[in-house]
Amino acid sequence: MNNLADRFRGFLPVVIDVETGGVNPQQDALLELAAISIKMDETGLIFPDQTYHFHILPFDGAHLDPEALAFNKIDPFHPFRFAVSEEAALKVFFKAIKKECEQKKCQRAVVVGHNAWFDQQFLNFAASRAKLKSNPFHRFTSLDTATLSALVYGQTVLAKALNLAKIAFKTEEAHSALYDAQCTADLFCTIVNHYQALNGWPMANSEDLPG
Repeated sequence: MNNLADRFRGFLPVVIDVETGGVNPQQDALLELAAISIKMDETGLIFPDQTYHFHILPFDGAHLDPEALAFNKIDPFHPFRFAVSEEAALKVFFKAIKKECEQKKCQRAVVVGHNAWFDQQFLNFAASRAKLKSNPFHRFTSLDTATLSALVYGQTVLAKALNLAKIAFKTEEAHSALYDAQCTADLFCTIVNHYQALNGWPMANSEDLPG
């Protein structure tokens, strides 16, 4: 029973973090996408696996909020970003995740994120703009490390949850999509593995469930 398909109801967890030109996924630009897939070892413990990272050009007509750009320190049109279009990035990303789903015998992928709804909405709207019909991610189900951290550590702020989980966090590197995705992946794996150590999984039948 030690495989991802059994552990997460057929889903492949993929940790995602985005940097954007605002908070409205319909009108604000998606500027950076980082993702880390999850794997499981023979004992049922999970770990970060493959890393994906894209710098993305604003879509035509995208809004760029100056406050958002000051916060994430992104110059959307800097030539050394080597940014690509949403369509180009997502075609490569989705193809790779579909391949991982097949290799890990998962039906589809599920977004894992810290306040996952934010990243999931930007991913969904970008896929829609690019007219990509082969989105391997569940459109509305997600696994939220902010919620899990509130349960386990009594904290919803990523840096504070990481501190309590004894995972190193460098403030000066925060708000880089890749760094935040790496930290979130470590946090997610720590929480899930800790729960398993408490005999929380696998559960033989519904009688083992609390309540």
